[in-house]
Amino acid sequence: MDWSAYSPELNPIEHEWDTLGRRIAACLHHPENTQQLKQMLIEEWVLLPQEMLHQLVLKVVRRRSRWEEEMKAAMAENERELQQIKQSYEEKLRQARQAQKADAERARLEELKKQHPHLSNLNFDPQLSGKILHILKKGANRIGKEDNADILLLGPSIQENHAIIHVQELDQVIIEKGCPEARILLNGEPVTSQSVLSHNDRIMFGSTQLYVYQESENTIRGRKYPEVTYEMAQEEIAAKAGINFSEDNSRESALLNKDLLEVLPGVEVANSISEELDKRVRFEIMLVSPQMIGKSTGRTEVYVKMKNLDTRQEYEWPKQKFLNRLYVMKEMYQNYESEEDWDLPPEMDPFLEDPDTEVRIGTVQVYLQPLSFMVELKEQLEIINYKGAEVGIINVEVCPCSDDGKEYTEQDDQFVESPNELIGRNVHFIVRINGCRGIPSRFTDVNCKYRVYLDESDTVTETVSDTSNPDFHHQKMFSFTPVTRQVLSYLKDGFIVIQVWGKQKPRKSAMAKAKGRSTKQMIQEDLLNQTSRLMNGFRINGRNVDPNKQSMIVELLLMKKQQQRHQQRLENIGHLVDIAEKQKMRDIPLPMVKELLFANSNDAAFKVFNKLLPKGSVLAKTPRTPIDEDEIEEDSEEEDEDDEDEEDDEEEGSRQRRRPRRRRRRSDDSEDYDDSNSYKGSTTCTIL
Repeated sequence: MDWSAYSPELNPIEHEWDTLGRRIAACLHHPENTQQLKQMLIEEWVLLPQEMLHQLVLKVVRRRSRWEEEMKAAMAENERELQQIKQSYEEKLRQARQAQKADAERARLEELKKQHPHLSNLNFDPQLSGKILHILKKGANRIGKEDNADILLLGPSIQENHAIIHVQELDQVIIEKGCPEARILLNGEPVTSQSVLSHNDRIMFGSTQLYVYQESENTIRGRKYPEVTYEMAQEEIAAKAGINFSEDNSRESALLNKDLLEVLPGVEVANSISEELDKRVRFEIMLVSPQMIGKSTGRTEVYVKMKNLDTRQEYEWPKQKFLNRLYVMKEMYQNYESEEDWDLPPEMDPFLEDPDTEVRIGTVQVYLQPLSFMVELKEQLEIINYKGAEVGIINVEVCPCSDDGKEYTEQDDQFVESPNELIGRNVHFIVRINGCRGIPSRFTDVNCKYRVYLDESDTVTETVSDTSNPDFHHQKMFSFTPVTRQVLSYLKDGFIVIQVWGKQKPRKSAMAKAKGRSTKQMIQEDLLNQTSRLMNGFRINGRNVDPNKQSMIVELLLMKKQQQRHQQRLENIGHLVDIAEKQKMRDIPLPMVKELLFANSNDAAFKVFNKLLPKGSVLAKTPRTPIDEDEIEEDSEEEDEDDEDEEDDEEEGSRQRRRPRRRRRRSDDSEDYDDSNSYKGSTTCTIL
């Protein structure tokens, strides 16, 4: 009979199943009732079908297995927690013992400080300064990285026997180099012979180990000395190396000083590691203005120049790029000191740069002030590098044009008296880069990059290879529609920074010369050559360029343009006076003079001239001044020859008279003036 078709209440097997299941579940919570569970199954099996009994047994087995797994997992977790508690207790106990031991050692050192001179460390982090003390005993104290040194120091440029400090009788302390190669700076100056130490002297061992010498507290009791900090010591080293920190309180100067303090020690470390690992690279600090890196505004930034001593190729690294690579350099050196596999493949080596990397050859500032007067700029400007030295010239043009790209000419007369006249107008102009001349021969694949106003990406010219005189034939039109006050301010005071980029070719002569020589030898020679050039006043990159020269050129161009406009106005006034004298006029209407002064073209000026002529007369357009009689073409041929002679005499007489304080009466000959002229009856200007 199929009981599944009936409800559970009418199904005796289901009922028995539920009852048995509950009894079995109760037994499963108490494993000691296993025998009772077996007896119960034996008694109840007759009531269940064979298949259902088999399923029940499997379910019981699975539940027991799951329970055993959960129990094992819980026991394992308990064991793990017990181990953690045990380890935590042991670690805390160990740390407490170490702290107790450190306190005891610190107390011992504090007691020794009162009786003996000592060295105290200086660190970039003020909380870590003064944490390392080296007590100087009587006699010779050997400092270095050899195992039997009295004071063990490790790091780049630290020699086996680096320095010796002698504590003599009467507490006189003398320092000297332990070997000729040792680098020791005392208050920023290199130690070349025995030097006497005084309280608070700053000592740099190698390129990273910076200490301050302090006499015993019993010796200096009652005397006050300023606290020596890491920043003070580094500024002193930089000043003795020729780098002066700005003393003003501006935010820009503070940020620059901070960057210098961060990068300058790193450059020393990088050079030391390069020597130790023979990486044939030298690093040098650079101060770069924002204009040299393509920015219109900003502050001076700290860059690092990386010079490959084999190929003489040079690369400019921003501060962050250098610091990131410095971490890898230090890791390489630590592996080298530990005698591990320290070298890295070329693509990961922090001392290498891809030879195909583009470098900045120089920059040019193209001032836009002429554009604010709608005047074209066509100049040959110097390309200058970050040192301010000329490395070539560039031919560049900035020309105002119409909206279809047609350049304005003199005849268009778009010149404006005041830049404010451009507000609200649409202004279009073309930037044209024709080419460069005199680029150093070590560069190839040369191109130019620039941005105008708020451009977010560079405009790039084509790349020209294998020549020192590349021609780009580049031009691009830009538009301001319309000109706002912000745009006008950019045109009046701003400029376009054109950067000249290229790739470096390795110098074969330098590669041949570098063979068989160590990095240390090449760095020393490079320093000697640099010093020699400075002593002789020689600039390897050519003559220095006045940074204000381009601005002065623009000012001169505008002055010439304004002078031409003023000269044209004077000539127009001369024309007007000549015509008035020929017409025997004593007065000229003032509005006519004002109209002539503000005439923007020759056509407008000749319209004013023609208003003074009798009806039917036309003035021929010629640029000559003063105007001759032949320029007036009379329609009437009834002039009397005696009248012409009389006019000539009158003209000659008027030119010879020079008494401006005498006022003359108005001539009746002015009746020939057109009565319909709109200036009739207005204020007049009398010819004197």
